[in-house]
Amino acid sequence: MKNGLELFGSMVFNEEAMKKLLPSKVYSSLKKSIDENESIDPEMAETIAHAMKAWAMEKGATHFTHWFQPLTEITAEKHNSFLDISSEGNVEATFSVKELVKGESDASSFPSGGLRATFEARGYTSWDPTSYAFIKNHSLYIPSFFCSYSGEVLDEKTPLLKSMYALNKQSLRILKILGNDKVKKVTPCTGAEQEYFLIDKEFYTKRRDLLTCGRTLFGAKPVKSQDISNHYFAALKPRIADFMQELDEELWKLGIPSKTKHNEVAPAQHEVAQIYTYSNIAADQNHLIMETLRIVAERHNLVCLLHEKPFDKINGSGKHNNWSLLSDRGINLLEPGKSPQDNIQFLIFLCAMIKAVDEYSDLLRISAASPSNDCRLGGHEAPPAIISVYLGEEIMAVLEALEKGEVYTCKKKGNFEIGLNLFSNFPCDTSDRNRTSPFAFTGNKFEFRMVGSSQSVASPNMILNTIAAQALKEFADELENSAALDLSLNDLLVRTIKKHKRIIFNGNSYSEKWETEAQRRGLYNLKTTVDALNHFLDEKNIKLFENHGVLSRKEMISRYEVHMKNYCNIIHIETQTMISIIKRDILPAVSKYTKEISETINLKTQLNGISYEYELESLEKLSSLLSQLHIKVSELTLLEEKSHSMIDIKSGAVSYKNTVIKCMCETRRIVDEMEINIPKTYWPYPTYQDILFSI
Repeated sequence: MKNGLELFGSMVFNEEAMKKLLPSKVYSSLKKSIDENESIDPEMAETIAHAMKAWAMEKGATHFTHWFQPLTEITAEKHNSFLDISSEGNVEATFSVKELVKGESDASSFPSGGLRATFEARGYTSWDPTSYAFIKNHSLYIPSFFCSYSGEVLDEKTPLLKSMYALNKQSLRILKILGNDKVKKVTPCTGAEQEYFLIDKEFYTKRRDLLTCGRTLFGAKPVKSQDISNHYFAALKPRIADFMQELDEELWKLGIPSKTKHNEVAPAQHEVAQIYTYSNIAADQNHLIMETLRIVAERHNLVCLLHEKPFDKINGSGKHNNWSLLSDRGINLLEPGKSPQDNIQFLIFLCAMIKAVDEYSDLLRISAASPSNDCRLGGHEAPPAIISVYLGEEIMAVLEALEKGEVYTCKKKGNFEIGLNLFSNFPCDTSDRNRTSPFAFTGNKFEFRMVGSSQSVASPNMILNTIAAQALKEFADELENSAALDLSLNDLLVRTIKKHKRIIFNGNSYSEKWETEAQRRGLYNLKTTVDALNHFLDEKNIKLFENHGVLSRKEMISRYEVHMKNYCNIIHIETQTMISIIKRDILPAVSKYTKEISETINLKTQLNGISYEYELESLEKLSSLLSQLHIKVSELTLLEEKSHSMIDIKSGAVSYKNTVIKCMCETRRIVDEMEINIPKTYWPYPTYQDILFSI
C-alpha cells in the first residue's frame, strides 16, 4: 500500500502535472489568466485540452464530465466518452477545446427559481480553470460553472468566485493605503470541519424515515446517549478505523488534504477536517469529501448520515467554516502578531469584519438556513440563531483600550504548568475558546460554526467575502482622501468599534440571558429558515450583491424562490413519510399488542384470584395514546394538505412553519411515548439504542 505522500494528488491534474505536460509558455499563460481574471487564449486552451486528455487516459479514464454545483446542495455530472468515429470510420479518442470549455445541460431540470420556463431547457456548463480537474470512477471530472441560456447564474460556484474577486479588489485598496504595494492578490481561504454519523446499513434499511428523509422522524432517547461524554475523542473502533483509513486514502488521491479524524460527542458521530486552501477549491473539495464519505461507508456496510439532526435529543452535525485572508506573499491578514495593538493592518481587517457581521448578520444567518439546520441550531452544542462575534479576552481588551484612547498593556499569561516536572511547559494562550459562539475569532481566523453538515460551503463563503468586501470598500472610500492618514485611521477604528460593538459577545450564547440581552441590543433572532429568508430580498442586501457584481436582483429573487420552495418540499416529504409510517406500521403494531393485552385480561378474568393490574394499566395507557395519535394524524393530514395547496410559496412556507412542524413535533411525542411502553418485539423499527450503539 502506498503511503499518503505517494497517494496525494495522484488523480489530480494539478500544478505538478501541468508543469510536466504543458509547454512553459502555456502554463504561464494559464496562471496569468487565473490570477488576473482574464480569458484564456483559444490556442492555449487547445493545448491544455490535449494534455488533459492524454494524462487522463494514461490514468485509466474513458469518459469526461463537466462537474458543477447547481442549487441543490449536491453536485451534478453528465459523462461523455472520449470515443469518437473519424470520417474514415475509424475509432479514435478525442477531446477538443470545445468539449473542455463548453458543455450543455438541461437547465429546466435544475432549480432556477422561475428564471427559466419548463419548455426553455437549454443551459451551459463551462470549464472553471481556477480548480483542478481530477479522475474518479474512470472519468475525467472538469470543475465547471453553470448558467442558463440567457446568462443567469444557476450554480453555487460562480457567485463564490465573483465574491472572491470583489474581496481581492477592496483588500488591495486597503493595503495600498497602508503603504503595502508589494501585495498583488488577496485570497479568502477556507478550512471546513465536516461532522457526520456512521450507522450500520442493516438498521438504516429498516428505517423508512432515514431512507426517505435522511433523519429519524421518531425515536425515544436511549437510557444512555452522550450523557457521560465517553465517545468524544475515544479510541476508534476497528470497523470505524478501517473506514477512516480508506477514506483518507481516497481523499488523498483526489488531492484533498484530509488532516484530522476523530470521534465526535454524540454516539456514532465523527469528524474529518481538511487543511486550509483557497475558498473556491475548498468548496469543491468539501463536496468531494461528502461524496466520498457516502461511497466509502457503503464499502464497509455502513451508511453515512450528513443530515444536520438525524437523531433527536443528541448532538447534531455541523460544518465549522474556518475563514481567513491570505496575501500572495504568504501573509495572513487576520494574524494579530505579538503586538496586536500596534498591528494596524490586522486591526483594520478585524474591524471591517466586525462591521460587516453587524450590518449583514441577516445574510450570515441566511447562509446557514435550511429546514434540516433548523432542527440543529440552538441546542446540544450548536450555536443559536442569534449572530454574534466572539473575540476573546486579549483582542477584546485591545479594542476597548483603542476605543477609550488608552494604551493597551499586554497581560502575559506565562507558561502553562500543571505541577509535574515531566510535563513540558509552553506559553499559555491569551484567550480561551468559546464553543457557543456562531462566529468566533480563533487566533488568526474566524470560525463560522453555524453552517450545516450537508450544506455546500460555497454560499456561506460567498456571503462572507461579499460583506467583507463592502466593509473594506467603505473604509477605503474614506481613507483614500485623507490628508492625515494616522489620525483618520484611529478615528475610523474608534468609530467602528463604538458603532458595532453590540455584535460582540464573549459569554455563553446558549443562555436565556443572552437572548434577552441580544434583543435589547437590537440583534436579529431569526430562529427558522422562513424567518431568515424574509430578509434576503431586503433592498440593502440586493444593492450589496449588485454593487459588487456577485448576484443580480433577478438572480437573488430566483434564489429566494428556490430556497423557499425547497423548504416547503422537504417538510412536505417529511410529513407524508410520517403519516405513512404511522398508518402502515405504528398504529397496526400497537393495536396488535393492545389486542394481545385484552386477550390476556380476559383470560385472567376467567381465572379467579389472578391479578391483571399491570395489563389493565398498560391497556389504558396504550389505548389512550392510540386515540391521541389517531386524532393527531388526522389533524396533521389536513394541515399538510392546506399548506401544500397554497399557490403563494411564501404563504405555504409560513403555514408549514407555524402549523405543520408544530403538529409533527406533537405527533412525534405520542409515538415516542408508545415506543417506551411497548415490548421491543412488537415495535416495527430499530430503536436509537440499536442504531447508535451497534458498531
